[in-house]
Amino acid sequence: MPLREIRLSPSLKERLAQGHPWVYRNHVPPDLHLPSGTWVKIRCANWTSFGLWDAKGSIAIRLFSPRQVPDARWLRDQVSFAWELRSPLRDQDCTAYRWLFGEGDGLPGITVDLYGEFAVVQTYMEGATVLLDWLVDALKSIAPLQGVILRSQHIDRDAEFAGKTQLLWGENPPIDLVVREYGLQFQVNLQTGQKTGLFLDHRDNRRFVEGMSRDRTVLNCFCYTAAFSLYALRGGASHVTSVDIGKGLAEAAEINVRLNGLNLDRHRFATADCFDWLDAAVQQKKTFDLVILDPPSFAKSKQNRFAALRAYTKLNSIALRCVAPGGFLVTASCTSQISPEAFKEMLAAAGGNCQRQLQIIHEAGQAIDHPVPAQFPEGRYLKFIVGRVR
Repeated sequence: MPLREIRLSPSLKERLAQGHPWVYRNHVPPDLHLPSGTWVKIRCANWTSFGLWDAKGSIAIRLFSPRQVPDARWLRDQVSFAWELRSPLRDQDCTAYRWLFGEGDGLPGITVDLYGEFAVVQTYMEGATVLLDWLVDALKSIAPLQGVILRSQHIDRDAEFAGKTQLLWGENPPIDLVVREYGLQFQVNLQTGQKTGLFLDHRDNRRFVEGMSRDRTVLNCFCYTAAFSLYALRGGASHVTSVDIGKGLAEAAEINVRLNGLNLDRHRFATADCFDWLDAAVQQKKTFDLVILDPPSFAKSKQNRFAALRAYTKLNSIALRCVAPGGFLVTASCTSQISPEAFKEMLAAAGGNCQRQLQIIHEAGQAIDHPVPAQFPEGRYLKFIVGRVR
């Protein structure tokens, strides 16, 4: 079948020629209807590229190559290139990391997380299904895998497959799989865990927290399975309190503490809503030397941006009141809808609400396995700020 050619406005040429991988639906002809997973050729003035059509969502086309329609060999080259970038992590005995970061590694709409000998594929568009066979073959040919599973993000919430995993090749991972990160061990559940089992993008940020935890009391809010808490304990924190509302997370955190031979007497888990817990701490005048905030994304789309900023402001305002004089606030945001500058403006507003000032001493983003192309600022989603509270 001849390749369908789609002409776009010349006004888009500069952005697309730089390498931006998305064509929004409002930029394609409104009467154009194709099945998801259809390869198309984009022509914008004298510039061309090849991409995958998606029938749903605001992104109509994800661009893959300006030179050819991707095939199995092309895809394997992308996977291999991404594998090479992560070699420093393997050299440091990190057995869990993001092998493919979608647009950041030239494969828009797809991520692959590696946990030991198991790969977890996530797709963010219907059209990605046409690439899965090539992708599995590429993954197997590069790394010694035991299994590849799929967790799709574009499935409707009421669909039968929603929230479940699908085995693409090999065997399913055990529910008590253990991975290593900078000398610490984590038990992860790849079938039902948040993200794909562990929040991999904070790897280096956790290590930074370790370096400033000695002899300090630490509060870790939205802790999930207590990854930040483990680093703080290993860093010599005098005591760590972990808070999360999730069912079964207290048990998972205790398993991880025991797994690393850390002192359980220096750790307490509170199963509670973090907003409510912090409010109660303020009323009781509880303070901590170091408070960590790593909340879920408050904004999935631009429409949620202002509501998210209000939620971040409220959360950080309460948390600042729980920081002991001269203590530190460690705060993060994982939504691309809020820029690093907007996040810092929010922190200034939060400080003003409670007569506190935040003296920023460290600012970071994602780890090496979440690269951000210069032409794709949307890929810079993670903000991580450490500040001394005055």
